[in-house]
Amino acid sequence: MAVVFEKTKMLTDTPFHYCPGCTHGIAHRLVAECLEELGAEGKCVGVAPVGCAVFAYNYFNCDMQEASHGRAPAVATGIKRVAPDNLVFAYQGDGDLASIGMAEIVHAAMRGEKITVIFINNTIYGMTGGQMAPTTLIGEKATTCIYGRDPEKNGNPVKMSEMLATLTGPAYIERVALFDAAHVRAAKKAIKKAFTYQKENKGFTFIEVLSSCPTNWGMSPEQALQFVKNEMQNFYPLGVYKDVEVKD
Repeated sequence: MAVVFEKTKMLTDTPFHYCPGCTHGIAHRLVAECLEELGAEGKCVGVAPVGCAVFAYNYFNCDMQEASHGRAPAVATGIKRVAPDNLVFAYQGDGDLASIGMAEIVHAAMRGEKITVIFINNTIYGMTGGQMAPTTLIGEKATTCIYGRDPEKNGNPVKMSEMLATLTGPAYIERVALFDAAHVRAAKKAIKKAFTYQKENKGFTFIEVLSSCPTNWGMSPEQALQFVKNEMQNFYPLGVYKDVEVKD
């Protein structure tokens, strides 16, 4: 019988620890498939964050480095500079990247470090119990804003792709989502393009992935995907925010 579908070699056999319906697992697979298709086996290094993906080093079948909270871009920068022939990626959530790690991501992007950052935006602190994140939507409830995010009290959500696209260092920035099969395929295409740009030494690449968190949102997996589709992408529009190969 012909084999029509196989598990990528760039993932280990370790079962994911993520909650049912969480799309971290899909994002992991897409990253791993792209690395395999680009021939990066044995020539790539990932940096795991503090957050729901803190155990990513158990799942990716490549060299992995754990970073302190928010510091993944700084760690990835050091790895890439001493091992420039490797594809180097950081995998971060919104609390890790857009809160405590804001300085690291901004300055890595500003310098045009030749790394790829996969940014999982699920609008909440997942691992620590559902606190409001920098990306929590206006009106969205969290344990630290139980009546919903109020911009007068809590400020407005941060749009990372739009902000980083104003800098001169990034080569490619795109926001994608994982709420249906078509968008999963589009997300893989964007991730592969980001790694390709890194391979070609074009500069810093950044893929923002709108992801679901059924547990902390208090929703079923299906409801959570619909929330990404109907609510999140309205505030965080999908698309390419910067591409050095596309001339205005």
